[in-house]
Amino acid sequence: MSEHLGIMEILGVAGSVSLLSGWRLYLCVLATGLAMHFGVFPLPEHLASLRVLASPWVMGAAGAAAFMEFFADKIAWLDSLWDTVHTLIRPVGGALLSLAIVDPADPATQAIAFILGGGASLLAHSGKAGARAVVNASPEPFSNVVVSSAEDVATTGLLYLAYAHPALAGGVALVLVVLAIALLVMTRRVLRALWSRAQPWAVPRPVSTEVLPPD
Repeated sequence: MSEHLGIMEILGVAGSVSLLSGWRLYLCVLATGLAMHFGVFPLPEHLASLRVLASPWVMGAAGAAAFMEFFADKIAWLDSLWDTVHTLIRPVGGALLSLAIVDPADPATQAIAFILGGGASLLAHSGKAGARAVVNASPEPFSNVVVSSAEDVATTGLLYLAYAHPALAGGVALVLVVLAIALLVMTRRVLRALWSRAQPWAVPRPVSTEVLPPD
């Protein structure tokens, strides 16, 4: 990572990380910690607060949580329960990660990063949770494994791309926002269709054939 990042690049990295946290918060924390621990990318001075993620204790806790999430996310309906529990945890975690990325000498930018980071994480989480609820409605037993594995790979790859190439981080964040919104729209349409099919057929009211006498 470049040692001299512009404000747009910093916000792009923060946005990408917070959005990906809405999918895999613990994986984001673990992957970031491992990358710093093994020197995959250097951190500029203003990102020094992120070095706490390279602590063995933090990586151990994140690894244990990521391990549990890896399996829980691949079992139908258990994944939805896991998502429900993390409805608050992921947005808060994404907001804190976003806050840690922004230069602490700029309080205004930190406030923007915290607010937008939490909102971005919530948006990504909502899209993921809604899409997985739709997948769970399918009788096909392997959909959860396929979708969850794709999320694991995408999260890891996009996270590395955002950190290693900050100039592309804004584009990554934009793609993730569009994807999250698309998932929400798709989920809404599918749920409306399922709800309509679940409704009992309306019984037409009988038409009266009685002839009324003239006034």
